[in-house]
Amino acid sequence: MELLLPLAFLVVLYMLLIRPQQKRQKEHRQQISSLEIGDDVVTVGGLHGRVKALTDETMDLAVDGEKPPTVLRFQRSSLARIVRDDPDPDDE
Repeated sequence: MELLLPLAFLVVLYMLLIRPQQKRQKEHRQQISSLEIGDDVVTVGGLHGRVKALTDETMDLAVDGEKPPTVLRFQRSSLARIVRDDPDPDDE
């Protein structure tokens, strides 16, 4: 019985902290691997751009607003999200 409370604490810790973090990491890896040329993306630094080239480790992003657009190279791991054309349900 003395081991029941620490064991329960470890289970709760796993369910509340470790498991959700592993799930977020898995989703981020899937998002990075599904990245394609032409996708509109946002980096962790907040930069918005369109993917122009990809390698295993990097992505080249074209930043709108200039003719010709400025192309910047980022690590693929700096991807925060891929911007989809789907309307946000919260905006309706």
